[in-house]
Amino acid sequence: MGCKTSNEEQLPEIREAYVDVMGGKIWYRISGADKEGIPLLVVHGGPGAPHYYLSSLEELADTRPVILYDQLGCGKSERPSDTLLWTVDRFTDELEALVNALDLKQFHLLGQSWGGYLATTYLLAHPEREIQSLTLSAPLLSTALWLSDQQYWISELPQAMQDTIRDCEARGDFASPAYQEAMMEFYRRHLCRMDPWPDCLFQTMDEMGLEVYNYMWGPSEFTVTGTLKDADISGQLHLIDIPCLITCGLYDEARPETMAIFQGLIPDARLEVFNQSAHQHHIEEADAYHSVLRSFLKTSEQ
Repeated sequence: MGCKTSNEEQLPEIREAYVDVMGGKIWYRISGADKEGIPLLVVHGGPGAPHYYLSSLEELADTRPVILYDQLGCGKSERPSDTLLWTVDRFTDELEALVNALDLKQFHLLGQSWGGYLATTYLLAHPEREIQSLTLSAPLLSTALWLSDQQYWISELPQAMQDTIRDCEARGDFASPAYQEAMMEFYRRHLCRMDPWPDCLFQTMDEMGLEVYNYMWGPSEFTVTGTLKDADISGQLHLIDIPCLITCGLYDEARPETMAIFQGLIPDARLEVFNQSAHQHHIEEADAYHSVLRSFLKTSEQ
């Protein structure tokens, strides 16, 4: 529920294949492959959260190709066990390999959560690419600011859950049932507020690349122990010279106040806040999100 496009049966052409990248093969799918509009290339979050939860974006494939892919280590892509592969640079090179394989001359780029960090890194690393626009959907752009947002939300949990989180973090006991219960309550409030969660989100959870997530991030959205603990690309946001749309939910892990900071750092950026939603606002308020995104893509092409 809540994941499939309303006009899926009308999408005339879907292509799926694999691309060789450093470390293995990655899977991709193009919906609306025969459409003439400028393609939209979608970069998922996590790290290690495969494409399923972003499948509703294929609604836009009635006018343009929409490209989803699974980063190495999760979903339908291969899952090598080598931590040397789990770096921002390699994932950036992986995205370039996909762009080359698909021979994308001009495209829009959308990154969700960690995908926002990766998409921004890619954009800045490849100024030669004709990228029409950048959409950052609840992006991670600074781990320090991300953690500050999480601490704000944790402070609104019941006191017993706050105490549990701090005690388990201090002891490194992330398998504690009490910690897991507190984590799920946090997720129900700030990851996705739909009840029940949509099937596509469960499928993403089921096929998570936990090795990648744990190595680069940590045991939960609000506890960072991995290699991204000092990640911060906010100092380079002023270099973005194309139209940029930033979105978030009112209750998002990526708080509107922080997204407004990022908006102020990007020369041509707008911010859209979805008032009934959290981190999965593209699903929680899908119709409104699609409408905003369609309008932004169209405007950026003029």
